[in-house]
Amino acid sequence: MSETAKAAEVAVKEPKEPLFSKKNKALITDPLNDDNPITIQVLGICSALAITVQVKQAFVMAMSVLVVLVGANLIVSLMRNLIPSRVRIIVQLVIVAALVILVDQVLKAFVYDVSKQLSVFVGLIITNCIIMGRLEAFALANKPWPSFLDAVGNAAGYGWILIVVAIAREFFGSGKIWGVQLIPDAFYDLGYANNGLMILPPMALITVGIIIWVQRARNTKLIED
Repeated sequence: MSETAKAAEVAVKEPKEPLFSKKNKALITDPLNDDNPITIQVLGICSALAITVQVKQAFVMAMSVLVVLVGANLIVSLMRNLIPSRVRIIVQLVIVAALVILVDQVLKAFVYDVSKQLSVFVGLIITNCIIMGRLEAFALANKPWPSFLDAVGNAAGYGWILIVVAIAREFFGSGKIWGVQLIPDAFYDLGYANNGLMILPPMALITVGIIIWVQRARNTKLIED
């Protein structure tokens, strides 16, 4: 091939996409609101109802999902051309299971009390629909960088819902945030009482429902016909 032909071939190549192009930024921002995995896609709802009694539990769970989802998305994306289609689900489950075991062991080593409170829900990250959904829908078809951003966006979208629900439930249910008493004793002396209903699972569902209502009230395009 002549030098002229080579130069022409280089000239017609598409410019390299910036790391934080508009498309890549949307991978992070969309799951925070318009495509939230919990309130819009209604995925991962079980943990949102079960472990949001305290903010500390919700935060640790959100970080655990972030680590697992980022790791799984990157590994699957790097291996996407090597994984046979017929066994892709098994391969994905093995990857996620290995990451969950590592996260569970780290939690037991450094935050054992929270690990006990989260109980089986850390292990159930393996079957979290958000993680398997992102592996199937995105990581298998995209390069590592977009897959990383997609994982961060969806984990953040999942995490902020958990933390907001936990703040509401812990504050009104026990007068605390992250275990710190915020409602003064004087309020209790005047007759104020914690709302015990807030620490029950049904109130988690109601709180998530309120968030969904607020989202749709602010963004009417999310309202289904």
